[in-house]
Amino acid sequence: MLKYKRVVLKLSGESLAGENDFGINPPVVEDIAKQVKKVHDAGLEVAIVVGGGNIWRGLSGSAKGMDRAQADYMGMLATIMNALALQDALEKMNVFTRVQTAIEMREVAEPYIRRRAVRHLEKGRVIIFGGGTGNPYFSTDTTAALRAAEVEADVILMAKKGTDGIYDSDPNKNPDAKKFDTLTYMEILNRELHVMDATATSLCMDNNIPLVVFNIDNHENILAAALGEPIGTTVTR
Repeated sequence: MLKYKRVVLKLSGESLAGENDFGINPPVVEDIAKQVKKVHDAGLEVAIVVGGGNIWRGLSGSAKGMDRAQADYMGMLATIMNALALQDALEKMNVFTRVQTAIEMREVAEPYIRRRAVRHLEKGRVIIFGGGTGNPYFSTDTTAALRAAEVEADVILMAKKGTDGIYDSDPNKNPDAKKFDTLTYMEILNRELHVMDATATSLCMDNNIPLVVFNIDNHENILAAALGEPIGTTVTR
């Protein structure tokens, strides 16, 4: 018996870069695609939200000094490039995949339509959501929460690079940092644990969507998290 039927996998753009600081690393993308295929072959319906930090870092990096809205639109385009790369890797493994974008560009992807996305999932296709929400000032974490609510996903699987869950402080700076096995969304907000932005956290809490935070450095963890194995940190309402 599978714990989940429909999952939303949130991938950071940095996870597609691997050990590189920038760009798309094809062997890494292929490894991630293999794990997504295993999740799909296990009988789960899979939707993916991918970030763009490997190409465009936003106001804290590449876009420093730029107009916020303009920088965010550029970041949305970066997520679409990552989505197309992941689609290519999955389809080479004979996994039927659709990219839907919040910013319309019909020549390369479908526009996001909720009912069509649900139908693709029901037919066993993997969906990759690119372009964020289509609006500036919203992160891809918020996109994951929004799409999970819209397609009625059972869980959000948040793959983090460099950490194996949620800690009470930065484990890279504090060797005594305590890892949580379980948390509530209210505890995340009250403790100001920056797992995802407050908008995404509130959206998950309001719609009662569980969140599993785990380490993407071991790509096998994607399948383990999707099967409900006790890894990382689980957040519930």
